[in-house]
Formats: sequence, C-alpha cells, structure tokens
Amino acid sequence: MSHFVAKSVENLRPSGIRRYFDIAAQMDDVVSLGIGQPDFTTPRHIIDAGVDSLYAGDTGYTSNSGTLALRQAVSQYIQRLYNVKYDAQEQILITVGVSEALWLAMKAILNPGDEVLVVEPCFVSNPAAVEMAGGVPVIVPTYAENNFEVTGADLEARITPRTRAILINYPNNPTGAVLTRERMLELAAVAERYDLVVISDEIYERLVYNAQHVNFASLPGMYERTVLLSGMSKAFAMTGWRIGYAAAPPELMAAMRKLHQYLIMSAPTTGQAAAVEALLNGDEDVEHMRQRYDARRQLIVEGFRALGFACIEPRGAFYAFPNIAFTGMSDEEFCERLLLEDRVALVPGSAFGDSGKNFVRASYATSEANITEALHRIARFLKRHNCLIEPAQTIA
Repeated sequence: MSHFVAKSVENLRPSGIRRYFDIAAQMDDVVSLGIGQPDFTTPRHIIDAGVDSLYAGDTGYTSNSGTLALRQAVSQYIQRLYNVKYDAQEQILITVGVSEALWLAMKAILNPGDEVLVVEPCFVSNPAAVEMAGGVPVIVPTYAENNFEVTGADLEARITPRTRAILINYPNNPTGAVLTRERMLELAAVAERYDLVVISDEIYERLVYNAQHVNFASLPGMYERTVLLSGMSKAFAMTGWRIGYAAAPPELMAAMRKLHQYLIMSAPTTGQAAAVEALLNGDEDVEHMRQRYDARRQLIVEGFRALGFACIEPRGAFYAFPNIAFTGMSDEEFCERLLLEDRVALVPGSAFGDSGKNFVRASYATSEANITEALHRIARFLKRHNCLIEPAQTIA
C-alpha cells in the first residue's frame, strides 16, 4: 500500500527524538534526561477547576475560538506580563497545544513555495510545520560561540524574494538560549525592512533564569506583524491538557480561525476550564517550579562542565546543550551507546537540525537525584571510553 502514501508525507523526516524514546521504553533502569516535559503534577487548584467543570456538565464543544472566559484570561495575562493588549473576541484563538497553533499560522500565511526563515537548532516540528503547510523552510543556523543567539545579519543573509516569514523560538528548545531586547530589535528591523511576518513561539516565556524574556509583539512596530504562540504545557505543568493559544492581528487570526474550525472544532473543554484557573491564579506555582528548575539547571551545567563538556549557560526553558565532540563520537553514536551501555537517555543534537551536530540535549525537568545519577553514569561511560577529563568524584 506504500504507493498510496503522499510524496509530501513520505519526504518528511521522521522525528529524531522518537527513536531513542522507543529504545528506552524496552529497557529497565533507564535514567531519562530526554523528555521535554515537566516532572511536576499540574497544581491541585488547577486540576480541581478542570474536575469541577466536568461535574458542572461542561462536556460539550466550546466556541471555535475557545471559551470567552479563557480568551479573556489570555488577554489579561499577556497585558499584565508585557503591556500588550489583544482583543479577546477577535485576536485570540485557543488551540490544541502550540503545535496546532504553529501549523495554523503557517497554513494561514503561506502560498505554495513561500519561504520561511527557521532559526536552528529548533524543535523538530518547526521545519516540518512549514513543509506541511506547503512552504519551504530556509534554515538559519546559530552557534555555541554566539550562545545560539540569532542575529539580524544572520536572517538578512538568507532572505530571497520568496521569503514570507520568520519563525523564532526563544527561550529556545533545545539550547536554552534567550535573546536580549537589543538582539530582538535587530530581528524586528529585518522583519520591517522586508515586510515579513514573525511567528514567535514563546511557550517557555515564564521559565527564564538570570535573564528577562522579551515578548516579540511588544517591540516597536511588531504588534502588527507578529503571530504570538504560547500555552499552558511548560510553565503550568499541563502538557496532557493540550491547551495552547495564538494571538495575532485580526486579519491573520480570521484566517487561522477558519482553518481551526474545520480541523479541530474546539480545544478540549475541560482543559480550557483548568487553563482559566492557571492564568488567573497560578503565578505562585510557576515561580515555585521555576526556582526548582533553576537549582537543577545549575546542577546539570556544573556537572557537565566538571566532566569536560563545553556547555553554554542555558538561560531559559529546561534544557542543557553540551558539546560531545571531545569524545570522538557523533552525537547519535554517543546517545545510542550511552543508552545501551549505561542506560541514560539523551537526545542527539542533530535531531534538532544540522546546527545541533556534536551536541546533545539533556532535559533537567527531572529530579536532582536523577540528574546526579545520570551524571555518575555518564562519568562511568566516559571513563570506559577513555574520554574522562575530570574524575567522577567532582560530581556531587
């Protein structure tokens, strides 16, 4: 039956993350630093709000755009954090996670063959979303030497007459990079100069350390050309509730809503009720989790560096991105052998594009005990392969 599969689907590269999860699932005693998911349970008052909605009989569809209560909560939330005002009726759409919102944004703005500048390393969905919408992803690499920060010059060098949009994700998955306001203004100047739309995935906006997150739509002149994407999954530990949102100028939002109503109808009703509670009353929970992530961040970065890995300081999200080139292995070989020999699951950097080669992604959305155990096992692995630069005793 393979001849029935569309070429556009056949040509999509499979997720480079999935393979290592599948191997780990068949093994015992694996310490996983691979999954980008909070290890915290959704805070109880948020769960209760979802449960209460079920007992109240709210089990049907909502408006295509999402409940008005949630859209109003999103509007208030963005205004409170960034002093940016979106109309709850016309400019906000509740989606099934940011993944749906990303595809909707691409499909709404792209004609076949249009190009999108995709900053890399990036989450595996980003170039795929462009391709699935009929566009062409044009990769803009970033490098550890610049802390994986994209510059205006990087973008401008890859613009062609077919360039339609820029896709950015800061704080970044997988590198943990955060852009300063000055750097963001460089990107904004390019968008304005070439009349481009900017799709800004800010799902990790609340998880920053020793840094300040800059909302792209808040920059001068960018409100009118930004599609802002975010959601509940990361900051509020609500991955399984599948609630994301998009905010955009009315014309772009109308196009996205049209696609959404045919594709989805509406996001999960129970998740929407829980999301209202999270946005209105969840700040203390977010700060508690952020502080815990910060402690883990310091533990894992110091641990990698003690073992000889070059590792930039991740200032956002919950990932470290150490360089494994000194081992003489490729990132894929390193991850596979480490998993099979010492049962530590990481993700090869090349899964996030060619810019990620020779790096691995390590999630610190897990306990300090798991991080410490993983570092001990990695030290053992390095020693066995004569790559250990510093003794394992340096790991607390």
